[in-house]
Amino acid sequence: MLKTPSPFVVPIKLPRIFSKTLVSAISYIVFAFLDLLDIVLCLFYRFIDGVKEGSTHLCYCKNRGTQRKYVNGENEEYTELSETFYERKNIFRDMGFFKLTKENEEGLIKKEGSVMVKNRWSDCKCESCLSWQKFEDQNLHVAVKQPSPIENLESAENVILLHGFLSSSYLWTENVFLNLSKNGNQNCRLFAVDLLGFGKSPKPSDCFYTINDHLEMVEKSVIDQFQLDSFHLVAHSMGCIIALGIAAKYQKSVKSITLIAPPYFPSSTEQASLNALNRLAERKIWPPLLFGSSVMSWYEHVGRSICFIICRNHRTWEWLLKLVTRKRELSFLFMDLTRHTHHSAWHTMHNVICGGAKLIDRYLEAVTSSELMLTVIQGDKDEVVPSECIHNIKLKVPSAEIRIIPNANHNSPILDRKEDICKDLEHIWFSSAEKYEQKIL
Repeated sequence: MLKTPSPFVVPIKLPRIFSKTLVSAISYIVFAFLDLLDIVLCLFYRFIDGVKEGSTHLCYCKNRGTQRKYVNGENEEYTELSETFYERKNIFRDMGFFKLTKENEEGLIKKEGSVMVKNRWSDCKCESCLSWQKFEDQNLHVAVKQPSPIENLESAENVILLHGFLSSSYLWTENVFLNLSKNGNQNCRLFAVDLLGFGKSPKPSDCFYTINDHLEMVEKSVIDQFQLDSFHLVAHSMGCIIALGIAAKYQKSVKSITLIAPPYFPSSTEQASLNALNRLAERKIWPPLLFGSSVMSWYEHVGRSICFIICRNHRTWEWLLKLVTRKRELSFLFMDLTRHTHHSAWHTMHNVICGGAKLIDRYLEAVTSSELMLTVIQGDKDEVVPSECIHNIKLKVPSAEIRIIPNANHNSPILDRKEDICKDLEHIWFSSAEKYEQKIL
């Protein structure tokens, strides 16, 4: 027997269809305006850079649709840049307007040696932001928590902790370092890293911030510096990609891997990087967090302008916020948002988060083949990394342990569960250490 359609179905669906259509129309207008604005700002910065620095800097407005590479040194070692640099949508450039230069057939960028170039005129030049330039040996900033008593150093579990995008080692020092149990304090040695281009670590302007750049700096500043023969890896968000890269390289040294909110999309398609960009920073005006991500990820020159206003003047903004909130100290979450240059954030976003989509399958296969203990944690209300990512990893690595935290967003599995996350981590470290010992015997 056929059911009579409810008279309330149409009235309920119409508002939803209308609201989606309205949002789509507004999004199109807003992003069309941003497309044009980015072109105008490109011309502006080309002129200002020439005046203030004596030369114009390469941007990614040229050679659209052609993946570029850079040449590293005299041996001409080629490293691919993410295709998202050159294949981002722009209505006006895609239609052939505003071509700035002739196409470069080879599409190569010459890397300017290994010298740490000073910050650009649009970057902050305060003592804190330039402190890394005072040291001859350019290592990452690493916060170390030694076991207590120090006599336990030789038998302690070494743990490398990697933060996510626009964050720093404070994520770990404020939430994990201070909340370990007595057993954890006595038997663990923690290394919380400020990744290249963030926090107190170097922010060279002659670096493309590829995954290899990040891996080499972690290797140099932690694994080699402290002579680690074995260690655990803990990472959040973007740091998960770097952690998997380390695990793939040091399969025999890694005891366990804990990934919190990892951005993982299977890279079966040729345009894996573009897929990651579209999934993590889709061009939409709603929700606001997604809109902010899309603006900073799709628009090189609009993003640079925002960094010029916010990051370059972070001391003023911090002073105003202290005045309004009547607090002597601000949360590290706010401070970390400005502790980078546009160059370091822009390249890390595209070369690690997007470009890493082409490599992460290979990293996971190495983890699977070496039978490393993999634990993945994510909040069920994460608006930054889609919940499908954690299920994608489970399909790729069936042995992975999955933990979904109820009523938790992107950061709250760490920020709102300080004691619980420490208990979870300590259990992983000590249980995997036993399996590791049995494995090598």
